[in-house]
Amino acid sequence: MKNIFFLLLISTVQPVFSQTKLEKAITNLENNYEQEKVYLLTDKTQYAAGDQIWFKSFVFDGYNRSELSTTLFVELYDADKKLIDWKTILLTNGEGCGDFKLKENLPEQIYFVRAYTPYMTNFSEDFQIVKAIPIYNPNSTESLEISKSSDWSAKAFPEGGTFINGIPTKFAVRLSSNTSLPENWSGKIIDSQNPNVSITTFKSFDKNVASFTITPALGKKYQAIIQDNAGKKQTIDLPEVANSGLSLEVSSSKDGIKYSLKGVNLKQQLQNYKIVGTISNHLAYRANINQLTNEASSLIPTKISNGANAVLQLAIFDDQDNLVAQRLCFIKPNNLKIEKADIIAQSLKTTPRSFNSIDLSPESYFKNYTVLVSEDDGNNNAEEENLLSGLWLTGDFTTKIDAPAQYFSKNTNSEALDALLISEKWKRFDWNSVLSGSVPAIKNNSPKFLSYRIKPIKDNAIVRDAAVTLALKLGNNPPEINLFKTDQNGYVYLDNLNFNEPLSVSLFVNAEKGKESNTDNLFVTAEPLINPTEFKGNFPGTKYKLVKATENRKLSPSISRAINTQKNTKKTENVDVQIEEVKLVGKKKDPKEELDKQLSTGMFSSINSTIFDFVNEDQHVSGSNNIFDWLQGRAAGLTFQRDNSGVNVPYIRNSQAKVYLDEVQSDASMIASLPVTNIAMVKIIKGAGLIGDAVLIYTMKGNMKSKSNEKAAPSNNLAIIKGYDKPSEFPIEMIDNDSPVKIENDSRETLYWNPNLFDSDYVPPRIKFFNNDSAKQYKVLIISFDEDDNLLYEQEILK
Repeated sequence: MKNIFFLLLISTVQPVFSQTKLEKAITNLENNYEQEKVYLLTDKTQYAAGDQIWFKSFVFDGYNRSELSTTLFVELYDADKKLIDWKTILLTNGEGCGDFKLKENLPEQIYFVRAYTPYMTNFSEDFQIVKAIPIYNPNSTESLEISKSSDWSAKAFPEGGTFINGIPTKFAVRLSSNTSLPENWSGKIIDSQNPNVSITTFKSFDKNVASFTITPALGKKYQAIIQDNAGKKQTIDLPEVANSGLSLEVSSSKDGIKYSLKGVNLKQQLQNYKIVGTISNHLAYRANINQLTNEASSLIPTKISNGANAVLQLAIFDDQDNLVAQRLCFIKPNNLKIEKADIIAQSLKTTPRSFNSIDLSPESYFKNYTVLVSEDDGNNNAEEENLLSGLWLTGDFTTKIDAPAQYFSKNTNSEALDALLISEKWKRFDWNSVLSGSVPAIKNNSPKFLSYRIKPIKDNAIVRDAAVTLALKLGNNPPEINLFKTDQNGYVYLDNLNFNEPLSVSLFVNAEKGKESNTDNLFVTAEPLINPTEFKGNFPGTKYKLVKATENRKLSPSISRAINTQKNTKKTENVDVQIEEVKLVGKKKDPKEELDKQLSTGMFSSINSTIFDFVNEDQHVSGSNNIFDWLQGRAAGLTFQRDNSGVNVPYIRNSQAKVYLDEVQSDASMIASLPVTNIAMVKIIKGAGLIGDAVLIYTMKGNMKSKSNEKAAPSNNLAIIKGYDKPSEFPIEMIDNDSPVKIENDSRETLYWNPNLFDSDYVPPRIKFFNNDSAKQYKVLIISFDEDDNLLYEQEILK
């Protein structure tokens, strides 16, 4: 956290120098409570089964991009907490990106994306991001609809946490619900002994909060009666009125945060009371009241946060260092420190399938951009959440906040944000726990990248305290020979690895004199030391419910467009497949065809197939974990999705393909364990007769030998390490009327997605995309950070 710490110096308030219990607590806080938070940007807010979810993650330490972690786990769950897919994301300067390919047969329901770093698992799971995403499927037996019921409850929160006789006190009223909140609501305050007379009234600022001020009298019991726009009422009690204590009143402006303290019936008045202001776990302000007085006030200037926006926690301690009042407030709520993108040129057209471009200034201090361009439908749907609300609110508060982005919009109501913060409590640490000297148990430190523990075994024995030779081969690169020494437990450690291709590890030893080198007695295993953790919590409630699907149900325009886009994608993929098949049919007979005839029988013979020959052709397979890993990207229309056991499962035209081993139907896990050196031929069949879409694996027969000129290590002496997940490349679509396939309606909603648009000396940053058939104006989101972590956030509608 980049802060300027400030010590207040006025007649009644003096800096604290002695090492009191509170001072030790502040040191404890600074040294042991550093924590991270995640914001996850997705290209859309809802999806259809079969879509691709593109995401960009931002990891913060306080209000700056985190330097603690280089690894982020992002997981996709269904509503029953079944893990659907997961990614290991590389973080660079706190930023990372990836994607999920959704299966076409996913049932319609709310799915959840969980994101966290290994370091975050040292603290409460409540602070890990869990994002709800509706995924629709017109073929599902159940469909999503927004719940019309609003089962809410209310609570009243006095400012500073105290309610004292004769002191005007500001209250925040907060509504909460597991589903949805009423559009608007109002209330009144009454004395329970005289319920027909309103002491004061209030109206909601938004769905979340309202506020009012009341001066209480000792012995009175006050209640709030809240009523929503549908007529539902609820009566809640205000806290009991105290005869003594400390009142804290706070107001925030562009100049700073003003606080006022009033003591009532205190034995030594406010003498030796301390005021402590923290931003995240860092001390930003502290002061001590030395004189006998019942009142004290001052202005905390914005320079405590270097002029940046942040949530400040004010805590008041008495002369015995007991916490007596606390309050959250936002620094500069009406003056957000956000830079705008410097757009120096743009060429935007509304004609269907036209080329568009937006040029950013190469002179800017911002050099790396996250950019999302979508069609704007003109409905002006307000964002429920964005990077700003993730950075300043939802990343640090675990209670559900309806549409948090509204508090940082152009027309935001600072009173509403202030009331919301009165109703919140900072839960990343508890002052009483910190004062007692409690320290969080850090079981998972912040390692640099990925680490693995390698166990070499020779002659069925662990090799302890001995020199071993390991061959490390990354992807298709030549292997590197490295000499290691095992520890007393027989392990070798590979630390700080940053890679996104399979890394193969093999064990070798020198042959004894007069004998040939033999690897049959060697065995090696690899164990990752940085692992995802089980999700033990519960998913947050949403405004959706599942109902029985009706025939011919009407889909939303967004989902209809997504489904049509998938159909267009399949058309273009089918053309690629047909072109590839024509090429194969036109070839003369060759050894590959003879091998196919030798291995294939009956219904497994088809001209509509793609064949990979491992007997007559050098396929360079030795660096691959298994045959499915090798096949990725090698056959048109063939893709892979990882199942719950981590095995890649083949899909053809987004439908799961059958898998055969020597023409006997098998499963992907069995194929994945098959050594690639035992494979003679792979055949991809698309929609042929009774077989349909299938991947056929044929093993070596008789005297067949692999043509590969690279000798692969035996499978028992080979461990494959999977590194970071490499993000897919977002397609920049260009649908040409002269192309082999006729697309009737280009309905893409996401027109451009680039999580890493770089500004280089040779290529100024340019956003380029092709229009669909209907867009007349575009929603453009641009995010960036400079070297000092100043934020650029541009969200505009361009025409």
